[in-house]
Amino acid sequence: MSCRARFGLPLVDAVTPAVLVLSGPVVRDEVPGLCHDVRELLGAGEAGAGSRVVVCDVGGLGPPGLAAVDLLARLELSARRAGGRIRLRNCDPALRSLLRFVGLGIQMEGEAEEREPPLGVEEEVEPGQPAV
Repeated sequence: MSCRARFGLPLVDAVTPAVLVLSGPVVRDEVPGLCHDVRELLGAGEAGAGSRVVVCDVGGLGPPGLAAVDLLARLELSARRAGGRIRLRNCDPALRSLLRFVGLGIQMEGEAEEREPPLGVEEEVEPGQPAV
């Protein structure tokens, strides 16, 4: 029995991550509800229709500050407890710097994941070492 080789890209069932849009100044009373929303969006992924990532659009969050950092840290913690994670979209460079300064390694859209090298970057080999 023989198989014909198929040409073209294989069919992939791509999963589109859920998006949570964060806007306005951060109010402390809204944080538990937003954490619940993240858990709910990740819970939809258990049936096979969702994703293990919630994209948080932070473009309308306002000026970066400790309230925004606290909110994002709590959202990341809620997502991790539910078996997922969050990824930030439209992140202001100042907020990105503030998150790195306080040590939060939240993934941003358009950045390579921690364990993946960025595309187009080659490691340098010392003279005399075999190339791997």
